[in-house]
Amino acid sequence: MADLFLFPVMLADTDHKDFLPEGNIQKILNCECFIVEELRTARRTLRKIGYNKPLDDVTFFVLNEHTTDGEMNDYLSPITAGKDVFLMSEAGLPCVADPGSKIVLKAHRMNIKVVPLVGPSSIYMSLMASGFNGQNFAFLGYLPVKDSDREKRLRQIEERCYKEGQTQIFIEAPYRNDKMFASLMKVLSDETLLCIATDITSAEETIKTLPVKQWKKQKDFTIGKRNTIFLLYK
Repeated sequence: MADLFLFPVMLADTDHKDFLPEGNIQKILNCECFIVEELRTARRTLRKIGYNKPLDDVTFFVLNEHTTDGEMNDYLSPITAGKDVFLMSEAGLPCVADPGSKIVLKAHRMNIKVVPLVGPSSIYMSLMASGFNGQNFAFLGYLPVKDSDREKRLRQIEERCYKEGQTQIFIEAPYRNDKMFASLMKVLSDETLLCIATDITSAEETIKTLPVKQWKKQKDFTIGKRNTIFLLYK
């Protein structure tokens, strides 16, 4: 039987050779079946890494937050027929802040071998660069959108930093980054450490850790609509 490969994708418009092992590239160049979140970007990624097969002859299954369990029933059928399938992320690691975990669980239940491949992750790269606890951390995904709910949640996770010594990691939709920053400045203790990691692996990458009181001194600071990871620690 063939395997289900989990293929990470570059985080930014950078040379794939800088972030993806050559062995991974060679594996995917020979594949003809893919599970992807968005067809257009998946095709563009494949072309960028040198995929030369006619894309009209390739099988693509779309898996996103709207995909039902019933629709996924056929996604692993090529594997039972002897063909490898590659699950591709939009950016970073499949199944980490990314759809895909349901099809991976289905593969396990079908006794299909799941093969995770090495690649970039903005979550783990930001943790590496933050200076925060890398042995005890939690990724929280998106926090509430409503200001009052978001601020209540920030108080809770700040308390967890101090009680458990646990790094707290979360993300925000790029167009709400500056609202998140305003909430952080309003709610957090001046001594709490905040790392803001933006556009990781791109030419515009910035990663900075400061106490909140120092962030408050950054006059006219804005993040803008950039891909950003937020990390808190005591």
